[in-house]
Amino acid sequence: MSTTLQDEPAPMQTSFPKDKIEIVLLEGTHPSGTQLIERAGYTVRTHPGALEGDALIDEIKRAHIVGIRSKTQLTQDVIEQCERLVTIGCFCAGTNQVDLEAAARAGVPVFNSPFSNTRSVAELTIAEIVMLSRRVPHHTRLMHDGGWDKSASESHEVRGKTLGIVGYGHIGSQVSVLAEAMGMRVVFYDIDSKLPLGNAEPVGSLDELLAVADVVTIHVPETDVTKGMMTQNKIRAMKKGSYLINNARGTVVDLDALRAALDDNHIRGAAVDVFPEEPAKRGDGFTSPLQGASNVILTPHIGGSTQEAQEAIAIDAATRLLRFLDHGSTTGAVNVPNVDLPSQDRDEGRAHRILNFHRNVPGVLGKIHSAASELGVNISGQYLRTMGELGYIVLDADPKDAAALFSRIESIDESIKSRMLW
Repeated sequence: MSTTLQDEPAPMQTSFPKDKIEIVLLEGTHPSGTQLIERAGYTVRTHPGALEGDALIDEIKRAHIVGIRSKTQLTQDVIEQCERLVTIGCFCAGTNQVDLEAAARAGVPVFNSPFSNTRSVAELTIAEIVMLSRRVPHHTRLMHDGGWDKSASESHEVRGKTLGIVGYGHIGSQVSVLAEAMGMRVVFYDIDSKLPLGNAEPVGSLDELLAVADVVTIHVPETDVTKGMMTQNKIRAMKKGSYLINNARGTVVDLDALRAALDDNHIRGAAVDVFPEEPAKRGDGFTSPLQGASNVILTPHIGGSTQEAQEAIAIDAATRLLRFLDHGSTTGAVNVPNVDLPSQDRDEGRAHRILNFHRNVPGVLGKIHSAASELGVNISGQYLRTMGELGYIVLDADPKDAAALFSRIESIDESIKSRMLW
C-alpha cells in the first residue's frame, strides 16, 4: 500500500505545502542545520536529548522528516509506527542506530554525514599518541592527588617511532599525514587497496602491522569482519611496550584482554573513545574494565565532538535532506538506490516530478510506461536505479497529465511510497 505526502489537500499552485511538513530534530543537533532547513521555508521542531519508548513515538509518529544523532534508536517497530515518514537524517558519521532494511522496505532513505568529523577524530588521535608517549595520564592523575614526579622515565618523543594505522580511509589517511609531519614512520593495513599518502607504507596483513608498530590506531567501520578484531591473541601479537588507540567502534577491541595486557605491561598504554555499551545520555553511570589502569586515556565518545565538526555535520546532513525533500535526489543515502537529479524548475507550466519507491521485480517499469502511454503523458525526463529488492524511479511529466499518472503509479501493486513535486 502506498503512502504519500499527497494525503492532505494542497493549493493547486504548489506541491505539498512546506508548512504542513513536520520536521523533528532530536539530540541537540547543531543549530546551523536547523537554520539551513528553516531558510528553505520549513518549520523545525527540536529536542535537546535522545528519546526512547513511548516518548520517542509520541514525538515523531506524525513526522515526515526525523533527524537524530547516535543515541536515538529507530528500530523496525518505531519506523512502522511513523506512517508519514519520508526520510531520516543521521547527524553523525554512523547509521547503526537505524534499522536500515526496515527503512528501505518503507521507502524511507537514510542520510548521514560520514566524513564531516574526519579532522576532529584525526586531531584527537594525534593528541593521544603524544600524551601516551609522554605518560601524561599518569602525571596528571598523580598531581591531582597532590604528588610530584618530575621524571623522564618511560617518556618518549614520537619522532622516529612507527605508527600502524588499521583502516586507511578518510580518518586513517588524515592521521597518516599529521603523524608523518611529526616525524613518525607510518605503515597501514586495509582490506582494500588504498593509495598511500606521503611516505606511508601498506603492509600485507594485520599481524605484520602489529609486529612492527610502536603505536596502533584503529579507524575501521563496524562490520562482521571488524567486530572482535582485536582479540586477546591479536593484542598479544602487538610489539611489547607499544600503545593501542581505538577511536573507531566499541566492538572492535576485547577490553578485558586489553586490560590484562596493560596490567602485565605488555601494552604500555591505551586510549579508548568508544565502548561496546555506552550510556544513553549525559550523567548516566559508566563502567569499563579499563577504569583505573595506568597510562590509559578514556573519553566519552567525543572523537567527532568539536563545534567545527558538529556544525559541518549539521550542514552536510541538512543539505542532503533538503535535496531529497525539494528535488528527490537520493545521492548519499545509505539504504536506497542513489539517484542524482538536476534541480527542478517549478515555474508554472513546467514539468511535475513524480518520485516512486517500489519493489524491484520484473515488469514494474513496463507498467509505468504502459500507464504513461495509455494516458498520453509527455515524459521529459526519467531516472531509474535499483539496489537489491528496492527500485527508485523519478519521472518529470507534463503538468496537465502528471496527477493522473501519479495515481496510476501509486496503484501498482509493487509501489511502496510516492511523492509529487512541482
